[in-house]
Amino acid sequence: MKKVYFDSAATTQLRSEVIRCISEVLKTEYGNPSSTHAYGRSAKSLLENARKEIAKHLNVTAAEIIFTSGGTEADNLIINSCVRDCGVTRIISSKIEHHAVLYAINEMKEKHNITVDYVQLDECGQVDYEHLAQLLSNTTHKTLVSLMHVNNEVGNVLDIKKTAQLCEKYGALFHSDTVQSVGHYEVDFAEVPVHFAAVAAHKFHGPKGAGFAFVRKNTGLKPLIFGGAQERGLRAGTEAVYAIAGMAEALKISYQNLEKERAYITDLKNYFKEQLTTEIPGVKFNGSCDDNDRSTYTLLNVCLPIPSEKAMMLLFQLDLHGIACSKGSACQSGSSKGSHVLTEILSEEDMKKPSIRFSFSSFNTKEEVDYVVGVLKTFIDG
Repeated sequence: MKKVYFDSAATTQLRSEVIRCISEVLKTEYGNPSSTHAYGRSAKSLLENARKEIAKHLNVTAAEIIFTSGGTEADNLIINSCVRDCGVTRIISSKIEHHAVLYAINEMKEKHNITVDYVQLDECGQVDYEHLAQLLSNTTHKTLVSLMHVNNEVGNVLDIKKTAQLCEKYGALFHSDTVQSVGHYEVDFAEVPVHFAAVAAHKFHGPKGAGFAFVRKNTGLKPLIFGGAQERGLRAGTEAVYAIAGMAEALKISYQNLEKERAYITDLKNYFKEQLTTEIPGVKFNGSCDDNDRSTYTLLNVCLPIPSEKAMMLLFQLDLHGIACSKGSACQSGSSKGSHVLTEILSEEDMKKPSIRFSFSSFNTKEEVDYVVGVLKTFIDG
């Protein structure tokens, strides 16, 4: 059976160079980086070199990179501490954020009775910046704005610089979940005045279980996990040196190959759109994902003209044909509820139809696109 992996927004295939890097570190750098003997010092040196390598790509200082287990932990660290330790009493977000942000905000609302406001979105799910400015101007509360850079389900791209400048103008803190953008876009936090960001290695061909929080200096954040002085006291626990080294290697390669791979994947996405439009009349593209200027080049969220009674079998049929894709965030796969993102932006009629997220990497090919479109066409016509 042919196998096609179109679910890179959920997680990416490890690069061979990253696997070699991790294997070498596992074999040779097994010391605890908090130990003072030679083995520990060697592991610590590797850890700090990885931190410097990562910081260089974001144009920040190494001290502003705090290693975590991934994006979810980074989001929770930032949102919890902003409320608990930094005096934030109001959060502005959107209803199509990742659940790592939405659930953390809900927890803060229940525990600390903070005010939560949601910025308005247009019909494609794009942020209404005028409304955001109104929300920011109309408060005496210390405010945190939490808006993701690239939406993980429909691919909408936030104007992160404009958002940061609005926050700066009105004295608000700004946190962005950049899990789907770092490694795929140039992100310069010296130019863009973001206070906090969350990143996960497995979204740019690095290992799962590794990520980091960008925490701008002097913001007053305090730890979510206690028990040791690791990570400048902001994240207790022995660091996974092998995974962090693999993350740094993956990020380095991603930025070395960025222009070439972005051009390749953009061409693949455009080809996928053309083939779907030609072969499946009535297909729709959710959010702004058919607009390359307003959405990421790495995914397509497709609403297919299939009646609801037949739609239940679609993912099963795709899986039977070796095709990996998603009906939404991978984090929601065990949930009986539909996508909270699509619920916000689709009509009732389109919500009855199946929507599938196809997400790409440089490992994919046009031949794979042809295969997937053929399987879809056969299923729809059958």
